Amino acid sequence: MTNRGLAKRIIPCLDVKNGETVKGINFVNLRSAGDPVELGKAYSNAGADELVFLDITASFEGRKTFTEMVTRVAREINIPFTVGGGINELKDVDRLLNAGADKVSINSAALAHPELIEEIAHNYGSQVCVCAIDARLDEDGWHCYTHGGRGRTERGLIEWAQEAADRGAGEILFTSMNHDGVKQGFANEALAKLSEEVNIPVIASGGAGTMEHFRDAFISGKADAALAASVFHFGEIKIPALKEYLSQRDINIRL
Repeated sequence: MTNRGLAKRIIPCLDVKNGETVKGINFVNLRSAGDPVELGKAYSNAGADELVFLDITASFEGRKTFTEMVTRVAREINIPFTVGGGINELKDVDRLLNAGADKVSINSAALAHPELIEEIAHNYGSQVCVCAIDARLDEDGWHCYTHGGRGRTERGLIEWAQEAADRGAGEILFTSMNHDGVKQGFANEALAKLSEEVNIPVIASGGAGTMEHFRDAFISGKADAALAASVFHFGEIKIPALKEYLSQRDINIRL
């Protein structure tokens, strides 16, 4: 093995809206990708290392439905399970952990109230808190966005990731909005910089189209994990074949 250290992780992500899995391109043009519970179970059985579920319509009604779905998924899988969407306070975290989530992912709420990261880390441990960052490379550099990519902030990607880590986040889930759903590869330059500048694991998200893209995220991007949605949902890449491919290229992966 040339790559020492922890095994790299492959993470399917399910964006859930009104009880079904959806997938878009650059955060818009959503189309259905199937039943979240069935998909979650299939990924767990196929050897995914973790599963991420994001409630992308966090209205109150949706939230209740979503919590029930988290419970149903948790019963069917035996891998770590991260859940995000509409988490604004500790009682939201409580609700999802009680429903069967292992970790929670916070994004807009963390930018609005950075102390939420500290509260989660203090109450449940850093390993429970995943700080998700949706960022876009604008003319003046990488900027963090809120509300599903709709609101630009003046926070830069690297400085916000560093602050999140300092406040106790256990992982950074970085989605490049420029690369999301386009299937042209991950934002490896930004990923590598993130991995060098923050001292917690970085999950790459946005851009998976081929097995080579995962290899590049781990080697060029120095990512600790790679997350993808549509290539898995629509059967373009099978997780066992992907892991075999990466293992053959000397990437430390759990087979």
